Amino acid sequence: MDNSLSKEATDWREGRRLRAFELKQQGWSQQHIAQALGVSKGALSQWMKRARDGGGVQALKRRPAPGARPRLSEEQRMKLPELLARGAEAHGFRGEVWTCERVARVIRKEFAVSYHPVLM
Repeated sequence: MDNSLSKEATDWREGRRLRAFELKQQGWSQQHIAQALGVSKGALSQWMKRARDGGGVQALKRRPAPGARPRLSEEQRMKLPELLARGAEAHGFRGEVWTCERVARVIRKEFAVSYHPVLM
């Protein structure tokens, strides 16, 4: 069996969609593909429609997530749990309770990045 498409996948979800496309090209029924891959027939049907209407395999590839880009870098996001593990009092707060507002203040102080506490 040639798994060349699914081997190119950038994550497991994309790999599953590409594998479904491969199996369909090999003549498998959608019901059997859905069972083999552990997905609903509805999801599989949507994938096949996307492939049929939207350009084949390319329509099944992972797309960038919509929305704004993250404000914190990967390095900053990795450092945040360490900062919070020190405790709220270590950052000048009274009491050890972390609130969204307190986390936003630590992020602003440490990384010069502003977040509105409600949106965290």
